[in-house]
Amino acid sequence: MQKQQNLSKNQQIIFDIIHNSSEPLKAYSILFNVQKKGIKAPLQVYRALDKLVELGKIHKIESRNAFIACQNSSCQISKATAFSICESCEQVSEISNTKLSKYLSNFTDEAGMKYNKYNLEFFGLCKKCKSK
Repeated sequence: MQKQQNLSKNQQIIFDIIHNSSEPLKAYSILFNVQKKGIKAPLQVYRALDKLVELGKIHKIESRNAFIACQNSSCQISKATAFSICESCEQVSEISNTKLSKYLSNFTDEAGMKYNKYNLEFFGLCKKCKSK
């Protein structure tokens, strides 16, 4: 168990489940796994998930409505997330690419909007699935 600073008991329990999972987990799957540890209400899980996202401990994979532990110690989670998702095996990996981050931090669209946050998901085939 990886003890995190300033996490409530519920947040720590939920973080540990997500951190130890090999795949993104949906909120109700997390709820099922934590019920034996005293967390019974969906609201308790959602509050903990929201706080863990805010703290940068986990990411939400929007297209899957699921959560994954942050793998990047220098992550700017509250501002920028990018993931590659395999369309075959559904493996999710966090993208940490300085060129992409630099490009997007300076990006302005046609209307002149400069973005403060983004959550990108790239879909394709991972090396393993491509070689099948």
